[in-house]
Amino acid sequence: MLTASCRGLRLKNSGAVLRRVVSKLPHARPSLTTKRLSQAPAYYVTTPIFYVNAAPHLGHVHSAVIADCLYRYRTLQGLGCRFATGTDEHGLKIQQAAAAAGKDPLNFCTEVSSRFKEVFRSCSVSYTDYVRTTEDRHRRAVEHFWTVLLNNGFIYKGSYEGWYSTPDESFLTPTQVTEGTDSLGREIKVSTESGHKVEWMKEDNYLFRLSDFRTELQDWLKANPKAIQPEKFYRLVLQWLENDLPDLSVSRQRSRLQWGIPVPRDPEQTIYVWLDALVNYLTVAGYPEKHSQWWSSVHHVVGKDILKFHAIYWPAFLLAAGLSLPQAIYVHSHWTVQGRKMSKSLGNVVDPLERSERFTVDGLRYFLLRQGVPDTDCDYDDDKVVKLCNSELADSLGGLLNRCTAPSLNPEQVYSQFCDTSFTKVSEGLSGRAVLEDHKMVKAVSVLPAVVMENFENLHVYKALEAISGCVRLTNGFIQRHAPWKLNCSEPKDRLWHDTILHVSMECLRIYGILLQPVVPGLADKILSRLGVRPGERSWDHALDFLSKHEGRVCPYEGRALGPDTGVLFNRLERNKLQAHSKKTGKPPKARPQ
Repeated sequence: MLTASCRGLRLKNSGAVLRRVVSKLPHARPSLTTKRLSQAPAYYVTTPIFYVNAAPHLGHVHSAVIADCLYRYRTLQGLGCRFATGTDEHGLKIQQAAAAAGKDPLNFCTEVSSRFKEVFRSCSVSYTDYVRTTEDRHRRAVEHFWTVLLNNGFIYKGSYEGWYSTPDESFLTPTQVTEGTDSLGREIKVSTESGHKVEWMKEDNYLFRLSDFRTELQDWLKANPKAIQPEKFYRLVLQWLENDLPDLSVSRQRSRLQWGIPVPRDPEQTIYVWLDALVNYLTVAGYPEKHSQWWSSVHHVVGKDILKFHAIYWPAFLLAAGLSLPQAIYVHSHWTVQGRKMSKSLGNVVDPLERSERFTVDGLRYFLLRQGVPDTDCDYDDDKVVKLCNSELADSLGGLLNRCTAPSLNPEQVYSQFCDTSFTKVSEGLSGRAVLEDHKMVKAVSVLPAVVMENFENLHVYKALEAISGCVRLTNGFIQRHAPWKLNCSEPKDRLWHDTILHVSMECLRIYGILLQPVVPGLADKILSRLGVRPGERSWDHALDFLSKHEGRVCPYEGRALGPDTGVLFNRLERNKLQAHSKKTGKPPKARPQ
């Protein structure tokens, strides 16, 4: 059973989804930010940089795949694009983890960072820039950024006293702390947001005048309701801003934290890890000398657990430095397992590398983007992956490709001809052999690029895929309804209708292949190559030119030889028998003998 928090396998309200057409792109920000997306010469998207205190998990890959999808989507639209990810390698947690492992901190970070690269490569994450906070280019950017904040009067020397969470690398106000117990049942103070233990800290350090920016942040968000998406998180940030913002400690004493970037001209202090980490987005853009082109079109993809850092602290830092604010902050929720947060102690952490090998790269990507609802936590289950991929990729999409290209139906192995007397326009009446349901299908596919674009713009990739899946089913129904395998192709009229059925189906499949490129690049390439669609014919604009012969225009694909048959589009997945037994009996599977 799929949980109510995630989208089910069946398409719900598909008609309503397919009727929705994009009306406008995100609003411009008049004074604080840059041009609207439709006018931007470039598109820059980022993931958070990932902390190297632990191995990559499914949540990291989810962030990366979302950003990769947006990057590929904008590239298809013809924009010059940049996509950055990387690793956050400074801080007390890293210092402690490296010491516990008996390793030099930099070597420790390099080892874990390489694992992130490996996982991203295995999941077809096509980043253009991979940044590490231990790089010299990043250190120079952070030092310059700090100096600008200091010279502008927004950093001052003071004394900080309050709660601090080492696991979160975060300072907390009293309202963010509550009572809890540790593993031995002892009473402790914990963060209300993460549940991690907090400690009282008092030290002299540098503070940032965060309190100066509350009104300006409110004005920015109220003028730009698309600045944070989905709306649920936009409203949450506005709610946070209803309260006063205390000034933020932005350094630690060097005696407590050695593994970090020293404060310029004050070697007794280390720059706060979150200020250090957030500047990575500027580092990739070329800050401080050559950042203007890319920074004018930056979009952040972040998990909901780090929303406050990206939606309050980061914009405040940017305003203090005189820099424009992000065009958008896209926020996604988390994956759970049986309703519980993934953790080492529970033994329920999902290894994305192993799953990408078991379910294929495109299978895992499709599941994450099809079932991941950005404003609601979703529950991960291997059986869900199997059911979804078998239903929508192997059976529905793969079956459609096979029907269009199988030698039994397409012995000439060509992109079939279209006959306008067999498939007449609705305005000419239903004088041909096409019926009303066929015209409804054509209409649905013709508006599909607009539906997909609208949902991509709003980070509702799952809705875009829901709409595509619905259209694939409509096309399979079209073929099933007219059963071209039953036609007598020795009769001229039957032959024309047979070829028209295949032509319309291929045109639909071509559109699906183009639109699916950001999500499942391998499968999309396989579809388009089999249809004989050349690399230069796969842009977003080519998806807008659908069934041109029906509109009286020339179809460049008609009569073209199909590409080579490389086999089944997507092999059906098998359930893990041990896991299935465990679910059925409620008992864990027996360990295999060593």
